[in-house]
Amino acid sequence: MVSQEIETLASALARLPGLGPRSARRVVLWLVKRRETALPALIEALAQVGETLVECDICGNVDTSNPCGICADPRRDTKAICVVEDVADLWALDRAKLFTGTYHVLGGRLSALDGVRPEDLDVAGLLARVERGGVDEVVLAMNATLEGQTTAHYLAERLEAFSIRITQLAHGLPVGGELDYLDEGTLAQALRARRPVG
Repeated sequence: MVSQEIETLASALARLPGLGPRSARRVVLWLVKRRETALPALIEALAQVGETLVECDICGNVDTSNPCGICADPRRDTKAICVVEDVADLWALDRAKLFTGTYHVLGGRLSALDGVRPEDLDVAGLLARVERGGVDEVVLAMNATLEGQTTAHYLAERLEAFSIRITQLAHGLPVGGELDYLDEGTLAQALRARRPVG
């Protein structure tokens, strides 16, 4: 029989993305075995983040400063904005260190089934940033889902009023992917996005 406190901790951890009940119990056991070293450091880190975490007023990123480190970085190209669905997408793209512009987090994607409408997303913030001027390109980095592509199409229509370049991430064959393992949608997108060799 496990104590109520340990079960409560395991239940709280199980609600985190990527952790189920079994993984959460393993984390609790790991923390218990290292309670003298790992547990105080984890508690301190959580407390610090809990006190200082804010959402950037410019792009919607989550950081400990406002504006966030990306928006405050003078080396960033403010003429290019990469629009993403969520903060996790921003972090993934920025980790690759291939995009040197700024970002804009929508806070989701359009979905009729889930009742997510344009006014539920930060479309107005994006349009205001472009309207202020100084933006040459908006990169639509939506996920390759039906909802993601619907969102990208909607944004492209709204951005047509501005004299900027609107681009979208390429979709298709993954590096190292074998054709016989790919689904029809991925193959169709790869064929539609084909380009000349050389």
